[in-house]
Amino acid sequence: MFQESLSFMTRVGAEIGHVLDDLAALRIRVFRDFPYLYEGSPDYEKEYLKTYIQSERSFMFAICHGRQMVGATTGLPLVDEMPEIRQPFEQAGYDLSTIFYFGESLLLHEYRGQGIGHRFFDEREAFARTFQTYTLACFCSVDRPENHPARPVNYRPNDGFWLKRGYRKEPALQATLTWPDIGEDTSSPKLMTFWVKEL
Repeated sequence: MFQESLSFMTRVGAEIGHVLDDLAALRIRVFRDFPYLYEGSPDYEKEYLKTYIQSERSFMFAICHGRQMVGATTGLPLVDEMPEIRQPFEQAGYDLSTIFYFGESLLLHEYRGQGIGHRFFDEREAFARTFQTYTLACFCSVDRPENHPARPVNYRPNDGFWLKRGYRKEPALQATLTWPDIGEDTSSPKLMTFWVKEL
């Protein structure tokens, strides 16, 4: 529907800083939905995204409709991620220098169902493989109970899509991240489970 009017951009390392405001705004908008229910703020987002600007091998692939960023996906070497993300792999004895971490995949609702989710994974996997040092890709997703009061009736998790992409869920690899849910004044802990795939 929108494919002919979309444009694409790739940014690496410090270049991501040039579109930081757009990326932060998109994260806040998309992660407000279930299952993340994220009550975000621009200041927090910019602080978090400094990790990507400081990494020489960080990656962002974004989709724009006109001047608006409507989708984006990111990644960076696991060794450059924050301690909470690295810790499960360190404790399990993984060689972090061989792992590439996939951050968010963000896409506004009206642009979904056109294969862009696959494009996001294609772009990140291809970028990680260019270095010939990463043998494993990983990402994490939040665990919410099936009876969560904010869970939409028609909600479908992405597990089936991730399985088709060749990723496997590793319940032994879990992290705890904190952020404020919608309506909360302070951050609360959220359990995150990792998915992995050999590159």
